[in-house]
Amino acid sequence: MDWRNGFCGAAFGAGLLLLSGSALAADEDLLNAPEITIEKEAAGTSAIYLRGDIGYAPWRGEGDPYYRTFDAGTLTYDSVSFDNARFDKPFSGSLGIGYQLTDTFRADLTAEYFEGRFSGSSSSASPCAGQGAGTSCALSTGAGYSALGLMANAYLDFGTLAGFTPYVGGGIGATRLNWDSAIERATCVAGGGACVGGAPTSAAYEGRDSWRFTYALMAGVSYDLSEQLKLDVGYRYSHVADGEMFGFGAEALVGASGDKGFDDGLSRHEIRAGLRFSF
Repeated sequence: MDWRNGFCGAAFGAGLLLLSGSALAADEDLLNAPEITIEKEAAGTSAIYLRGDIGYAPWRGEGDPYYRTFDAGTLTYDSVSFDNARFDKPFSGSLGIGYQLTDTFRADLTAEYFEGRFSGSSSSASPCAGQGAGTSCALSTGAGYSALGLMANAYLDFGTLAGFTPYVGGGIGATRLNWDSAIERATCVAGGGACVGGAPTSAAYEGRDSWRFTYALMAGVSYDLSEQLKLDVGYRYSHVADGEMFGFGAEALVGASGDKGFDDGLSRHEIRAGLRFSF
């Protein structure tokens, strides 16, 4: 019994030594462990960014702009559509600031500027001012405009593959459309009568300014040039609501009121390229 008790005692003592050695080693590992910091959000899932874009609109929809004529004798109005209307100057530029809310969702506020020129033609069976009976009148109207748009946009980013990240998005906002004075030129067209000689006559109509509701739809892809800089290339469709173009000129002196010219809104199909820089 004594040797068994001695053996058990020795084994028990050895076990205690092993356990104490393991505990000391564990304590030493804990003391030497690197400091662990837990971030509130995972890196890369939230960041403020700045963006700048240029756009080219190879196709623009001008709708059906029209103007009103006034008959001082009957005090009535008639609406006349432009036979041929178009908007030119397709370039635009924008700046903005945004926030990457998650890996897949971001939003930004942008300010956009573009300008252009409207030209349209129409005709009247009535003679131009100062022309004789039997003639008709060909009219051409031109006016420049500038636009400043303020938009709130949201985007859904898909998975990134080899640095490329496709996305879709949409935006709503308002555009301040500022029309310059419209110049209308009237040219006599001989028919059953004869035109009086002389250059075509012209009249000026004061341009109108107004805020228009605007919406946009986007799709594109970004490419990681670096950890902070992305190249963004995409397509955007935007539509500016309709409104006034220009008011009455001399006709206002004989009773005409309100506005003379109206646009039917402005749609732009744009190819856009820009950079996004994250802080």
